[in-house]
Amino acid sequence: MTTSAPVRADETATHREILQQPDSWQRLVASLDDRRAELDAFLQPLLADPELRIVLTGAGTSAFVGDIASVDLRRHLGRRVESIATTDVVADPHGSLGDPGRVLLVSFARSGNSPESVAATRVVDDVAPGTHHLVVTCDSAGALAREHRGKEGSFVLEMPSETNDTGFAMTSSFSTMLLAVLLAFRPELVAGTGALVAAARTIAGLEARIASLAEGTERVVYLGSGALQGLARESALKLLELTAGGVVSFFDTPLGFRHGPKAVAGAHTLVVVYGSADPYTARYDADILRELRADGAVRVVSVGGEADDERSFPLDDLAGLDDALRSVALVGFAQLLALATSVAHGCTPDNPFPGGTVNRVVQGVTIHDHREGAARP
Repeated sequence: MTTSAPVRADETATHREILQQPDSWQRLVASLDDRRAELDAFLQPLLADPELRIVLTGAGTSAFVGDIASVDLRRHLGRRVESIATTDVVADPHGSLGDPGRVLLVSFARSGNSPESVAATRVVDDVAPGTHHLVVTCDSAGALAREHRGKEGSFVLEMPSETNDTGFAMTSSFSTMLLAVLLAFRPELVAGTGALVAAARTIAGLEARIASLAEGTERVVYLGSGALQGLARESALKLLELTAGGVVSFFDTPLGFRHGPKAVAGAHTLVVVYGSADPYTARYDADILRELRADGAVRVVSVGGEADDERSFPLDDLAGLDDALRSVALVGFAQLLALATSVAHGCTPDNPFPGGTVNRVVQGVTIHDHREGAARP
């Protein structure tokens, strides 16, 4: 435990920032509408090139925005779209990027002040001259925004200011940046934002029921396929962060879980299966739910899938939406569960590492010159 003083979840900045998400999404939609002509003027000439490579990048939670969005954009844009973390770009630019070709680098950052944020854009500029940059950030005064604002070949897309979360963990920053990139490339998705708002408010109304899942839980596993795998990864990280590692969390796909990772499941394990909206993929979600429930060794809940039993959270508000867009709202479940678990374990959710061993903005990273002593391809 990190503190002996009792903390109420609803008195934290983290709680406020989770609940503010629907309002932030609506403000984002309005701001995107105001800048749509400017954004399209930047993107459309680039997208006219069928060989353009779109690389989505960020660190930690910001990287998982790309993991989710890349699955959707590959399918709907019919082109090369990849998610490569800034930490991989900086540490191994040639290995992570390969033959880069013509690149549009989409960078996600809550503050843009993490050492890798600006470094990754500079490294890609070196490796792939002529790279264009779309910066999606929650801090208009952050280092990444300052680096690219007004720069030729760059476009800075600023999120509503309140999404620069003051809590330790990224919550509204994550969901709003995810929605922003989906709407930037697929403006037709704006029609689904009302459903996202409704679903998020439904999830908020289930807060007490979600919090009850924290009781007696020592491990949590999140499972999801396709875009929902990135959501599962973000969900697992939220729990690990807010409990300061006190509750071990894992992520996988429903099919991949059987290949060894299922060993983690035990009497004090909670398994959360994110149900896909794709009828084919949903069959595998249903299979793992039946298998785990038949085993009887773990507690299993379904989130976003069909209402298969009383333990499910079907969230009918999201019917008809693709999984990447549904993830914008579904993450609220994981955020509230992580917050409740943090409080149950005596942590301080807004600052789970008071000793500073892990920080809100990453510290201690030295950026080396990748051109010095690097093995050339």
